[in-house]
Amino acid sequence: MPSDLPAFMPDRRSDVPIFEQICTALRSRIRSGALATGARLPATRALAGDLGVARATVVTAYEQLVAEGYLMARRGSAYTVCAMGEVELPAKGTPTPPADLSERGDLLLEAGQPDMRLFPHRAWAKAVARLCRTRPEDMLMGCGRFGHPELRQAIAAHVNDWRGIAARPDQVLVTSGATEALDVCLAALASSTGAVGVEDPGYPPIRRFAQAQGRRIRDLALDSQGAEVPTTGDGTDVVVLTPSHQYPLGGAMSAGRRQEFVRWAAQSQGWIIEDDYDSEFRYAGRPIPALAGVDGQGRTVYIGSFSKIFSNSLRMGYIVAPEALVERLVRAMRRKGARASAMPQAALAEFMQHGEFYRHLRRVRRIYAERHRTLIARLRSDFSDVGHVEDYQAGMQVVLHLRPEICDQTVTTAARAAGVGAEALSSYSRRAGAFNGVVLGACLNDLDEQAEALSRLRATISSTG
Repeated sequence: MPSDLPAFMPDRRSDVPIFEQICTALRSRIRSGALATGARLPATRALAGDLGVARATVVTAYEQLVAEGYLMARRGSAYTVCAMGEVELPAKGTPTPPADLSERGDLLLEAGQPDMRLFPHRAWAKAVARLCRTRPEDMLMGCGRFGHPELRQAIAAHVNDWRGIAARPDQVLVTSGATEALDVCLAALASSTGAVGVEDPGYPPIRRFAQAQGRRIRDLALDSQGAEVPTTGDGTDVVVLTPSHQYPLGGAMSAGRRQEFVRWAAQSQGWIIEDDYDSEFRYAGRPIPALAGVDGQGRTVYIGSFSKIFSNSLRMGYIVAPEALVERLVRAMRRKGARASAMPQAALAEFMQHGEFYRHLRRVRRIYAERHRTLIARLRSDFSDVGHVEDYQAGMQVVLHLRPEICDQTVTTAARAAGVGAEALSSYSRRAGAFNGVVLGACLNDLDEQAEALSRLRATISSTG
């Protein structure tokens, strides 16, 4: 470490990997201001020698902090500290005003909700103003039935960089959100007599939406590897999966199980719809490549959304289709009529092309990582007598698995009445008694609000137990 910083040496007896200890030490120094913006870090070889660790360990730590947005690396140059936004480091002596939760109307720890207080209002306004000044016609025209050309190009670049999907812009179809994307995919891919496979437990709207279209449902139970694979010839022709971060349990589908699904799709001429709802929020290591990125058979349709990453009010999502399916999905969109609003598409493309989207993404990943980590620690410390938590170091929700004698439906009904947006894990499954827990959002609230929510949840469990 630089000489003006407190000494740090890794604890080799700790269960925490050494690279993570290095990350924690550097992260705390950056947050505290001990490492200023633009400060150069020691060369990886030099720091490895000082700490008595392998150079690869230091490289892993540095690269992790680059991924989190704390450090910047340019080829041929040293690692330097990135500027921290005002959101993360308020000016000293300027306390952050407490949130008025009654005005916001949010339930504390509500699952699946981003914190819109972190939305980059000024940067977004500049992007919109720049577009209105230079190309005002793009706000209403030139969008095309399947999305603004520049936005489709920006999305193709995004899924290539972040999700490992090599796609051309003409394989991208812009929708009004993940719901429309699923509607289009099911209309194009599911047969009138075949079944749609859905995860159990899984995201209830997917099941309800397929049933509303008159589709037959096949439940795919989960094991330690992920969802079970349908048997070839059992009548299932489409499966809807969340392989990068299963909802609601968490965890990622194993590489072997992914390949089993790809083989099933190829052998049965079936299709995989990959709902990749929050995969950018992986807090340890790089994001896991999308299933669509490793499907060499071209049987996986990828669905993404901007509601979790950027704004839940834009109502914008997208489909990335295999080349052989583009025309089929295009015909389905023509039959149904495009529903995505034209106005924000050119602005979002501008926002992404100028790098503001990725600055925002790195910022919220840092903040959400801390909230997720703190929520896990608090649940393990204060709720160990009523249940347990699995830490997958990813996603926007956490599940507190309750002891059998504590009914999750009773707890969550009382908790919501107390202003805590807890959801019963059992409500995500059609198997009676298979699951019992509380699903909590990790991202919506800051650490003080989180503490208040957990205090209310604890009181609720005590009063209903």
